[in-house]
Amino acid sequence: MIGQRESVSGAHFAFTDRWGGVSAAPYEELNLGGAVGDTPGSVTVNRELAAKSLGLDPGRVVWMNQVHGAGVTRVNGPWGTDVPSFGGNREEGGAVPETDALVTARRGLALAVLTADCVPVLLADPVAGIVAAAHAGRPGMVKGVVPAAVRAMTELGAEPGRIVARTGPAVCGRCYEVPEAMRAEVAAVEPAAYAETSWGTPAVDVCAGVHAQLDRLGVRDRARSPVCTRESQDHFSYRRDRVTGRLAGYVWLD
Repeated sequence: MIGQRESVSGAHFAFTDRWGGVSAAPYEELNLGGAVGDTPGSVTVNRELAAKSLGLDPGRVVWMNQVHGAGVTRVNGPWGTDVPSFGGNREEGGAVPETDALVTARRGLALAVLTADCVPVLLADPVAGIVAAAHAGRPGMVKGVVPAAVRAMTELGAEPGRIVARTGPAVCGRCYEVPEAMRAEVAAVEPAAYAETSWGTPAVDVCAGVHAQLDRLGVRDRARSPVCTRESQDHFSYRRDRVTGRLAGYVWLD
């Protein structure tokens, strides 16, 4: 269920695998995505199971409506409370806004990001008491969603040199094949993302691009998961299976 978990100075980071839930094929078992065609009741149960396995109140986990952009939304509580934003996102009528990063200064409030090949990015400044979660696919990485999340954290008092960054399971550069023109476009923005597949064709390494961006921002305490979602049968992969579930990354402070 929880494939990876780590705690650093009161900041907690966790990434799920696909096992331990109630969803049927092709979403088996622990699908946490609510917009992939799975039964809503199964998703609700899965989210409750995952949260409780981490010692979290499921009602205190904040999810996003992810759109492969660079918007960042500040949250002070579960949806339906006051939600100021960075980058033009707004909450209207209590609905979950379209955004690709969340930031909060509320301890005990967990932020969640959904992925199935994209890079889940979890950030925390335990001293300032600020955490953020970002969804960095290829478009989001190019648009700068991770730098935007770090800027939002610093506006609340975080310092890049204190930020702890963890990236979870994602498709690796040796498996993320793209057309040559797309690789060139991405590399023009982020050279570190230039890659080649294991079979010798153009590729993009989104995770390498994210870590290069974090490094330029002064975030030094970084670690990436060794798991490639396309290669691992223990993880969901959109590129491998197309119709599939979603993994989740969680970050929160005591």
